Amino acid sequence: MSDQPSAQRVYSYLGPAGTFTEAALAQVEAAQGQVWRAVHNIGEALDDVVSGRSDYAMIAIENSVDGGVAVAQDALATIPNLRIVGEYLVPVSFVLVARPGTRIEDVKVINAHPVAYGQCHAWLGAHLPKHEHIPASSNVLAAASLLDGSLADAAIAPPTITKHHDLEVLATDIGDNSNAVTRFVLVGRNAPVGERTGSDKTSLIVELPEDRPGALLDLLEQFSTRGVNLSLLASRPIGDELGRYRFVIDADGHVRDERVADALLGVRRFSPNVVFLGSYPRADRREITTTDEHENEVFVSAREWLDQVISGEESH
Repeated sequence: MSDQPSAQRVYSYLGPAGTFTEAALAQVEAAQGQVWRAVHNIGEALDDVVSGRSDYAMIAIENSVDGGVAVAQDALATIPNLRIVGEYLVPVSFVLVARPGTRIEDVKVINAHPVAYGQCHAWLGAHLPKHEHIPASSNVLAAASLLDGSLADAAIAPPTITKHHDLEVLATDIGDNSNAVTRFVLVGRNAPVGERTGSDKTSLIVELPEDRPGALLDLLEQFSTRGVNLSLLASRPIGDELGRYRFVIDADGHVRDERVADALLGVRRFSPNVVFLGSYPRADRREITTTDEHENEVFVSAREWLDQVISGEESH
């Protein structure tokens, strides 16, 4: 038996320290005591995984207020051999911070990540209607840059920012929704799908075959006729021409569930391009329920009946 210590796993996340992405990574039990690599953006995090610099990347994928994170969805659609292995939810709230001595009436330019900026739009419109926005790769970086020559007067940041930087809080709870939650996913390289837990989610990205009436309905029927509920359906332009879209889909259940597997077979026959992103445990651990005719055993029984028909063993 070797005395050599096993190599540590590396996890990439949107840094620097103190971001919501770091808070999501802190929920991953297997990541504790491993190497955490702070990066500048989602693209860099996923490139770390593809290149082998990291084993996993934690990225934001969806927000309850602002919807899907487009850059993450587009990256997962176009970068091959990635697999989602888990999801994590982080409640989010924001404060407005500035250099010590700054008054809120002096704020003309605000630095913030575009997603956070969108979640504070109503508050900013009411209290700073004439402000300008400078996009940032992360809110913590936006706040830190105030002390390093930033052109901004203030920044949107997590409430914990003052633990890391000497900044003054000008306003608290500036988010438009006090119940806002951001959903993060842990992404690794392509690997065999894990076992079903009964509380799972399956993610995929599907292109419509053509721009015609009823095309989206045909896609959705692949799921509805099998009793598979969709918890996310978001469209993203493919980009090669107008009218061409791909759909980001989260389906309740696991690819090892017969009804989900049957739906995915239907989708694959229907669509010219299907990207399977993974089947993984839901963050809320809610058990997936179905009607009697869509129970897993019903699909198994139907398949067994068909096998008997083909083999000539069917009994009446």
